[in-house]
Amino acid sequence: MNQRTKITLLILTLGVASMPALAQDDTTGTTTRNDNGGMDWGWLGLLGLAGLAGLRRKAPTVVHHQATTPR
Repeated sequence: MNQRTKITLLILTLGVASMPALAQDDTTGTTTRNDNGGMDWGWLGLLGLAGLAGLRRKAPTVVHHQATTPR
């Protein structure tokens, strides 16, 4: 891929990313109720992420062997 194509794709990507998100919003007297039963589900998600932290890849142990010659 040449340099001009890369620059064009970058400009198009940044242009689309800066566009506002549009959604239909019908607020004609409707009300919503958010009842989680007293449970704060955000904490449960954080505990799940903390559990995944131990699964990250660890750096491999490098062992160097130096050959010795007899005298």
